[in-house]
Amino acid sequence: MQLLRCDQTVEPCPRDLSSKCEIMAYKSLLTVLTDIRNAAAPLAHVTELAAAWDAHAEALCLGVDRSQVGYYYAGANAMVVQESLTRTQTEAEEIQAHAEDVLGRSDARWSVGHGVCQLVDIARHVAYRARFSDLVLLPKPYGDGCGVELEAVVEAALFDSRAAVLITPPDSTPVTAPGTVLLAWNESDEAIVAARRALPLLQTAQNVRIVVVDPSPHGPERSDPGGMLSQMLARHGVKCEIDVLSKTLPRVSDVLVRHCIDSDADLLVMGAYGRSRLREAILGGSTRSMLEMATIPVFMAH
Repeated sequence: MQLLRCDQTVEPCPRDLSSKCEIMAYKSLLTVLTDIRNAAAPLAHVTELAAAWDAHAEALCLGVDRSQVGYYYAGANAMVVQESLTRTQTEAEEIQAHAEDVLGRSDARWSVGHGVCQLVDIARHVAYRARFSDLVLLPKPYGDGCGVELEAVVEAALFDSRAAVLITPPDSTPVTAPGTVLLAWNESDEAIVAARRALPLLQTAQNVRIVVVDPSPHGPERSDPGGMLSQMLARHGVKCEIDVLSKTLPRVSDVLVRHCIDSDADLLVMGAYGRSRLREAILGGSTRSMLEMATIPVFMAH
């Protein structure tokens, strides 16, 4: 058996759609909106992608009841519940009207649904809809004006429905035909799942840079970091390069962010939550850090 060397070039498959290396596509796109203030980015992305891929765009508009009834004085619960329901219903209808206005001006096929839910129960509603979607487009969950429910929405899509998620920071450009895509690779299960789920985007990119930060000198890929992944992607018609980087900054996420800037990347693909969510929430981690610092779309899968 002949082993591929690091300096060997793996020729990509032909990009002719009539060949066996056929480009895949996402056909069911979902965005979940809970606040009209951060709806612009996900709506812009979902409409552009749906039109480019001949897909169906669905917007789930949720009014979120964030009140904690148990903390109010005795006898106030009924009034608080009714007031909260009225307010959240109004919010849901406002978000729905905004989504219908934006989607109605697009060339995409679309549908809009709305409802109300309590903060503690939002994951169930999101997971049910996301389960039947190829890609879930969500606003950035951290930053100014971001509600506490956004983190729960992202985690529900990733963990409870196992959907692929595209985080859309404010003012980011829709990735209908990305120029450069960075694919973060650390040999983990989450990373290979993300690479497979992102294939439709990777196949349309001009260049995909597989980024390996401080590869283990004792791991299975010690002599060829990212080599097997690049071979797999090349067989799907993806043009790949491999960037092996040193961890010259305190966190891996810092290195990735800087490399995104240096490479003028349009999209970052990465596995999500290699460690437990609780551990990342307390101690930090690459996923949370990237979501806090992201200025370009981030594609994630778990």
